[in-house]
Amino acid sequence: MTSRTQDDVLRLVQPHILELGYEAIEPVDVLADRLGIQPDDIVKLDGNENPYGPSPRVLEALGSFDHYHRYPDPEQRRLRTALAGYVGVGLENVVAGHGGDELIDLLVRMTVAPGDAIIDCQPTFGMYDFSTRVQNGRITTVPRLEDFSLDVEGVRREAPNAKIVFVASPNNPTGMSLSKAELEALLDTGLLVVVDEAYAEFAGRSFVKHVLEHDSLVVLRTFSKWAGLAGLRAGYGVLPVTLADILMRMKPPFTPNVAAEVAMLASLEDQDAQMARVEEIILERERMVKQLQALEFVEAYPSESNFVLIRIAGCDGRALRNDLAAKGIFLRFFDQPALQDCIRISVGTAKDTDRVMEALREHGGKRGG
Repeated sequence: MTSRTQDDVLRLVQPHILELGYEAIEPVDVLADRLGIQPDDIVKLDGNENPYGPSPRVLEALGSFDHYHRYPDPEQRRLRTALAGYVGVGLENVVAGHGGDELIDLLVRMTVAPGDAIIDCQPTFGMYDFSTRVQNGRITTVPRLEDFSLDVEGVRREAPNAKIVFVASPNNPTGMSLSKAELEALLDTGLLVVVDEAYAEFAGRSFVKHVLEHDSLVVLRTFSKWAGLAGLRAGYGVLPVTLADILMRMKPPFTPNVAAEVAMLASLEDQDAQMARVEEIILERERMVKQLQALEFVEAYPSESNFVLIRIAGCDGRALRNDLAAKGIFLRFFDQPALQDCIRISVGTAKDTDRVMEALREHGGKRGG
């Protein structure tokens, strides 16, 4: 028998796949081991996670569920009914998935053949770019304007050569929301417009209902942020019926898994309590912004999400990130031209904010010295 060498096997892989990679955040236990400290001493504000975790009803529901040995309902009937009720559309408009990432991937695979293009309004969430590259599609970048608002005219210019435009609202990492006028301008381009509303519960507004009026609009939502289910990968899309039907036929039949389904249903049953947590996060965000604005070397951008983007003046953003990481405080640094010396800070508990602010003041003192 002839054995293949590593090079022989790699030649079987599509060349564009060999170039892929996504910079994901590290889990708490890995960070704690690296620093030699206890996990409870880590301030992890680099992933836009909910610091309060899921509803107690979720934990109770997961613990009492006794059908983990059974496959989920491939038609997602109970889950889609509950999700439709939550956002005010019909069951036929909803598709649940293994997080918003799966739905992004499915939408790209549904529409983008190798060589086709999407429009990516950077800086923004990296999965739009990543999923398109997996499909061997092209990325047409329309950079945001200096204030991070959408360059609508730029999208219009590039629209004839693309199939989809992805827009996060609020945008990650800048925190700004899409306006209705901007959405209407995007819809006028004839592109498939995908509005990623991962942080909609913090903004208090949504374009979900507009899906019922437009055949080329898709809205993506998630339970990762407001409901604290990031680790269970629980997302869904609201689509025109035709596209929802196609997505249901092309997606893997048993996603999301039963644990995610149980957790989503329990979260919806306890949504009043969870939304009270959302309000706590919003209040803590505003408290943090006020303290950040008091620092001479920090510019804090307005945010409608559960994070705040800051720009550091007079010092290196990477050095600041590394300085705080050495103290067990993890923030997100972006090595991109438009985000030069920018750091994104997720909103945690009041204790988390206090530790971050103390570390920033210390860093500012060193800089001043």
